[in-house]
Amino acid sequence: MGTPQLLDDVISVLLLLAPSAALLSLILAGVSLRREGTMTFTIGGGFTKWMLWAIVFLTLQPLLSWFTWFRVAVPIPPGVIATGWLSNVQSDLSQFVHNFFVQRLVPTLAAFFVLRAILDAAAGQHPLPSILAAMFVLGTQTTYSLLQSYDTGTQYATVDVLDSLWNHLVGTIMPIAAVLALVGAILNFATSKPFLRLVAVSLAMLTVSAIWKLLTSMM
Repeated sequence: MGTPQLLDDVISVLLLLAPSAALLSLILAGVSLRREGTMTFTIGGGFTKWMLWAIVFLTLQPLLSWFTWFRVAVPIPPGVIATGWLSNVQSDLSQFVHNFFVQRLVPTLAAFFVLRAILDAAAGQHPLPSILAAMFVLGTQTTYSLLQSYDTGTQYATVDVLDSLWNHLVGTIMPIAAVLALVGAILNFATSKPFLRLVAVSLAMLTVSAIWKLLTSMM
């Protein structure tokens, strides 16, 4: 006996809404990034949790193929929703996430983070965490496209995306962060403030890949 058409359509709706869930997870990751202090976010905290959920939602179908590998049948529908009202629900929810959250809410949320940066500076705190959180939230769609480009579509798609993100972090973001740390060290030196720590951080960011390879070779 085959799977009822209604059940196939419900499964198709959930799978087709997974990209929208990934976008929402990225927005929540940006909010958690500011809550955790941006530059000192907790491993296993809100930011990493929502980033992981975004990757899981994005690679949900390849991830489900592991059940077949475990000899558990997972009948995945072809993606065409035959039931009219379910097709409308899926389309409306996808458009709502894109038009309401990504197009309208994200810029407003980033603007509030910029305001928070001004208030942080007025209170004598560093405005950089709020500015970085605003930049991350504004780049939600770009981050989503980047994650999509790393999706290999295989059973290992989830870890492939994580590996690619690590390489992107080390090869692209870390050198920029190292330059910013070096600029901060120069400013601290010019204003007679401690600067050696920032110099050490800059060197560590530039050599993080080498440090990682050294650790793995010692195991």
